[in-house]
Amino acid sequence: MAQITIYTKSWCPYCHSAIDLLKKKGVSYEHIDVSSGGEAQAAMAKRANGRSSVPQIFIDETHVGGCDDLYALDAAGKLDPLLNA
Repeated sequence: MAQITIYTKSWCPYCHSAIDLLKKKGVSYEHIDVSSGGEAQAAMAKRANGRSSVPQIFIDETHVGGCDDLYALDAAGKLDPLLNA
């Protein structure tokens, strides 16, 4: 099973939507809340090649991107193979 990391902010509806899809898929994930900024936000931006919007989603070392990117992968039938790698 793949290692999934999702960076979120507590008030972000896109973050909640992305988490809902991951829950629907029945996968476990590491959730890192960057609501307060600081080191966690800086680490996320570095890992996401400068992107500072949330959510930022990683499957293993693959940077998926944000919520729309996650749903696009699912619609294209490409998410399940990544999750089950």
